[in-house]
Amino acid sequence: MLLPMNEKGFGFWTMRRSGISNIAIAQRLGISRQAVSHALLAMDEKVESTLREMACANQIAIDTVNAERGILLGRSVPFNTAAIIFVSEKHGMQVWYEHEGDCGSCPRYTECIELLWDYATELGVKIEKTADPTAMAEELFGKVRGLVGQ
Repeated sequence: MLLPMNEKGFGFWTMRRSGISNIAIAQRLGISRQAVSHALLAMDEKVESTLREMACANQIAIDTVNAERGILLGRSVPFNTAAIIFVSEKHGMQVWYEHEGDCGSCPRYTECIELLWDYATELGVKIEKTADPTAMAEELFGKVRGLVGQ
């Protein structure tokens, strides 16, 4: 299942994830609180289902799922390493494996830095500026684990 990022409910979901209350979302859009609540419940189910499907497809044993934040924490069975699956408004569904990369020689260097900065911004998480994506990822995902209580 692909996450319906162009649906109205996904917009509500991203607003709530950024800290906007259901009441404020309803007022902002001129709709009822109940309509927002129903849409968010449905979107949480879609987010959780999609996170679980991605975990299964990537052979990740699940530790924790937080649908409201769009985060799944687990462990890659084939790679025997920590893994995180997350929903980024800008970058879609992402799977990240804990690893020590040779970031300086990687062709995805700039893409990784952009992804990590964007995701931190979406979650409202402050991370240190550094030129090392591995260090950025360690800091960011350590804070993400704190957000979901792990």
